[in-house]
Amino acid sequence: MSNIEKLIKELCPDGVEYKELKSVFEMRNGYTPSKAKAEFWEGGTIPWFRMEDIRENGNILSDSAQHITPAAVKGKLFPANSIIVATSATIGEHALITVESLANQRFTYLVRRPEYEEKLDPKFVYYYCYKLDEWCLNNTNISSFPSVDMAKFAKFKIPIPPLPVQREIVQILDNFTELTEEITEKLTAELTARKKQYEYYRDTLLTFGVHRGGHLRQNGERLGTSARSFLAEHHQRKTPITGKTAQSNGWVQQFARVRSAWMRLLTILRKKG
Repeated sequence: MSNIEKLIKELCPDGVEYKELKSVFEMRNGYTPSKAKAEFWEGGTIPWFRMEDIRENGNILSDSAQHITPAAVKGKLFPANSIIVATSATIGEHALITVESLANQRFTYLVRRPEYEEKLDPKFVYYYCYKLDEWCLNNTNISSFPSVDMAKFAKFKIPIPPLPVQREIVQILDNFTELTEEITEKLTAELTARKKQYEYYRDTLLTFGVHRGGHLRQNGERLGTSARSFLAEHHQRKTPITGKTAQSNGWVQQFARVRSAWMRLLTILRKKG
C-alpha cells in the first residue's frame, strides 16, 4: 500500500468534502492601471501579470515582465500564494503567484478566505486548478469576446482533503512534473540529434553517384564511401529513443512508477457519498 493510500485510509476513508469556490476564496478580477499616467509605471517594482508571463515563464510565478508603482494600486495588492485564472480572452490557463501582485483584467484572482488559509495548501490548489481550466474551456460564453460563465464559475467545487493528504498529493505531482520535464528535455535532445542525423543523410544521399552502388559525393568531391557501406553505417548508428541508454538512466521506470501512483490516487480520492 502506498503512502497516499495509507493517509487516505487513515484520515478520510469515506471520501473528502467538496466546497464551492465562492465559499473558499475571495474572487476579484485584476485591472490595468492607466497607461496615460507615467507615475503608475515609471520606476515600478510591483509585479503586474499578463498572459505573456505564463507563456514565457510557466505557471508558478514570482515576477513579471512589467511592473507598476504603489500609486497605481486601488486599495490593496493581492496577497502572495494567490491563484490567477484566465476567465476571458485566452481561457484555460492559470498560475500560482508567490508574491504580492496585480494582474490585468483577463484574470480572476482566487484568494483563500481567512478560515481556509490553514486548511488549503496553495500548491494543492494550484494543481487542482488544472481541472478548473478544463471546466472553464467547457463553460465559456461565446460572443464577440469569449468569457467564462462567472455565475457557474463561483459554484465550481473543489475538494478539501486533510492537509497531510494534500501535501502528499503535491509531492507526487511535483515528482511527476520533474520527471516529465526531465523526459521532455531528454527526448528533445534525442529528437534534435535524430533530426540532424536525418538531414545529414538526406543531403548526402541526394548527391549524385549514390544509386546503383556508386560512391557518395559532397560538394562535388568523392567521399570514398560506397552507398551500401554508408547505409550500413547509418543502420548501426541508429538507436531507438527508448533504447538501452535511456533505460539505463532509470527515468523511464521512475516516470512509470509516479504515473502509477497518480492513477491510484485518482481512483481513491473521490467525492464523499
